[in-house]
Amino acid sequence: MTESNTIRPDFAKCGGLLTTIAQDAATGKVLMLAYMNEESYDETLATGRAVYFSRSRQKLWRKGEESGNVQLVKEIYIDCDRDALLLKVEQIGGSACHEGYESCFFRKVNPADQTFTIDGERVFDPSQVYGKK
Repeated sequence: MTESNTIRPDFAKCGGLLTTIAQDAATGKVLMLAYMNEESYDETLATGRAVYFSRSRQKLWRKGEESGNVQLVKEIYIDCDRDALLLKVEQIGGSACHEGYESCFFRKVNPADQTFTIDGERVFDPSQVYGKK
């Protein structure tokens, strides 16, 4: 008898939305945090492109549908509780962040006074890509 290695995330936890980290597969840099529901997870598996669930728009968010900065999924990891995901991706277009930076984590906080510095350069101007939203 062969044991099955089939596993799925537990979408019954956390109201159906699982925290999902996107990490650059080549460099290991954390690019962004988003959420996946079961439908976005299944579409990601089927297409090989990252699809998330937008909490603000309450709909699927196909990464790069407006900006062209898509994420090709190279590997998917499920945490031990099956309620969080890690996607190792190839970031096409150089930017994961809607503010135009490579990573959404571009503000480096100084704990002493809680000020921050910008860590990185803008890859694109958001007003040129998204208009005056």
